[in-house]
Amino acid sequence: MTRFAQFAAVALSLAAPALASCDYGTHLNPRSESVPISTFGYTGLTGPLNWFGLNETANKLCATGKNQSPINLDSSITTAHGSSVTFKVDAYPHGAEFENLGTTVEVPVNGSLVADGKSYKLAQFHFHTPSEHRVDLEYFPMEAHFVFSAADKSTAVVGFLINLGLIPDPLLTSVFASVGMIATPGSTTTTGPLVFGPLENHLHSNTIFKYSGSLTTPPCSEGVSWYISTKPLTIDEITYQRVRDVVKFNSRYTQNSLGEINLLQNAANEL
Repeated sequence: MTRFAQFAAVALSLAAPALASCDYGTHLNPRSESVPISTFGYTGLTGPLNWFGLNETANKLCATGKNQSPINLDSSITTAHGSSVTFKVDAYPHGAEFENLGTTVEVPVNGSLVADGKSYKLAQFHFHTPSEHRVDLEYFPMEAHFVFSAADKSTAVVGFLINLGLIPDPLLTSVFASVGMIATPGSTTTTGPLVFGPLENHLHSNTIFKYSGSLTTPPCSEGVSWYISTKPLTIDEITYQRVRDVVKFNSRYTQNSLGEINLLQNAANEL
């Protein structure tokens, strides 16, 4: 038995696949009629260090992939102007469904993305606290992920880092107006009215980071096209505290540089 296999054998092995991950609502994980509760987590034996152990077949890339997300965004990562992509999200004047999946809070919405010559359809957006990506090693209080799927079954994510500030982004205020109503995993409510025009303009008028990485949750599938605004959004402290009370902690640790050995595999080799 290899040292990596010995390392994996120590981990808890569960037969059920991880549900309600970042790909929920896409071709990889179609939306169900009821809200699924995640079988993975962020602490202990259900956390990122043992996602491979939860399902060694489905989650293999979590421990072996060499292009995993999130990463530290620095000068080595390609940048482009936000106008190079077309990002559109339908308006929901009466609000949209707001779900607690156990590992994040999520809003299923419709929209589209055209980037690098490919068209995608929007499945949902969700949040992580603290941020998963870092910029020059700095982390942010929150991060939003808009998850898209293309006809060829590829995935793209548009990301927005979120900072604390005195003048909050109205969209975030409206999204989280009812977050206290979904404190229990599996529960649903309705957001406030959602208008995405200002968010679209925010992305299109600023520089973006772009790279090919992975889902930041099981099954950690690679080949995911990431587009992340370099300019953060803003949330007020009171709203942020309400979100954190519900979401708690749901951030995967920073992965190795793109193309380098997976940190878990490297650790196993050192045993």
